[in-house]
Amino acid sequence: MSGAPKFASEQTEIGEQTLIPEVQPITTADRLAMLANAPMLPTKRQRDADQGLFDTNARNQIEMFDQLPSRDG
Repeated sequence: MSGAPKFASEQTEIGEQTLIPEVQPITTADRLAMLANAPMLPTKRQRDADQGLFDTNARNQIEMFDQLPSRDG
């Protein structure tokens, strides 16, 4: 079949791979940009956020200015 179109190819770690027409191969710059845009990961275990806004135990406390139930009742 001499009329078959020639597809571009690239050499990878696992061998030569054919590229789909109009699709650009992934370059080293593309791979580095993807790693740079990835979210940062912690290097050690993080402490729980149990203070301030995220303190679930603080929700169990009574308000400072709540009215106490009367004893006359």
